[in-house]
Amino acid sequence: MAEDGDSSDKTEDPTQKRLDEAAERGDVVKSQEINTWFVIAGATLVLSTFSGSIGGGILVPMQNLIAKSWMIRTDGPGLLALARSLEYAVIAAVGVPLLFLALAAIAGNMLQHRLVWSAESLKPKFSKISPAAGAKRIFGKQAAVNFGKGLFKLAALGAVMTMILWPERLRLESLVRLDPSALLSITSSMTIHLMGSVVAILALVAILDYVFQYRTWYERQKMSLQEMKEEFKQSEGDPHIKGRIRQLRVARMKKRMMAAVPKASVVITNPTHFSVALQYDRGMPAPICVAKGQDNIALKIREIAKAHDIPIVENVPLARALYKTVEIDEEIPVEHYHAVAEIIGYVMGLKRNLSGRQP
Repeated sequence: MAEDGDSSDKTEDPTQKRLDEAAERGDVVKSQEINTWFVIAGATLVLSTFSGSIGGGILVPMQNLIAKSWMIRTDGPGLLALARSLEYAVIAAVGVPLLFLALAAIAGNMLQHRLVWSAESLKPKFSKISPAAGAKRIFGKQAAVNFGKGLFKLAALGAVMTMILWPERLRLESLVRLDPSALLSITSSMTIHLMGSVVAILALVAILDYVFQYRTWYERQKMSLQEMKEEFKQSEGDPHIKGRIRQLRVARMKKRMMAAVPKASVVITNPTHFSVALQYDRGMPAPICVAKGQDNIALKIREIAKAHDIPIVENVPLARALYKTVEIDEEIPVEHYHAVAEIIGYVMGLKRNLSGRQP
């Protein structure tokens, strides 16, 4: 992975938009050690599972070839037919194991990131031929980590191979005198043992390398404060985001407005279209609009008012005028003082009469 230059000003965690853009460019977390582990683990599983079928699939055609060698035609068509039959035998013997190895290699990539199709890496870049950039790649942090991984793997694998093979040294010396059929069984068992140990060691290396690669990739995606501001400006300019913000604001306003209806003193309506809820308490300079709405919202305001015994007064011209001229949490315009005062006075008179009649 290429290393970036000075990133001391990039102190902010990347946004989801930044991470998505990196994935579109093909800049994803990738550890070659994970891929290597999957391939070697797959090869070990293939060897332990399919070694008998692979050997038998190749051995039988070869035995038939030797046993019936006197029947082989040596002309052009005969040799082509012989080569084709051997080719089919080899493909039949190793086809499934090779497919399994291919799937293991794909799984190693899929485990780390989703499939990415990007031509960004194919574009010519000056940094790929720049001596300074090349020196940074050779002597940079990534190169140092790769060198350390190589030394660790060399030492660990060498130690494991020594531990496994050294006790078998006398047995290995006697293998040259064994029958080939017995030799195959012994070497196959020993190879599987060695590869199992290699898989265990490389699993540790792969995990540590993936953690390092992820941290390196994440640090590379970090943003400066200026980049955060620019992205925020771009997001604010997106019509889809603006529309979503507008929807959220309307929903919050509607919820707050409906919660304020029970506080109203009166609801003035045009029975089929408009509803305006007004609140007035003694000492207030003028009534305040706590809710207003049209059609379905107007109907909802009337329903809430009825549920809380808020008086509802039908006045078509006044309801229309208030709906058009007053906003939520604002006092009504001066020109409507007289008409609204009459309605509120009438409502208060009704309340006093009802209170007086109660025992």
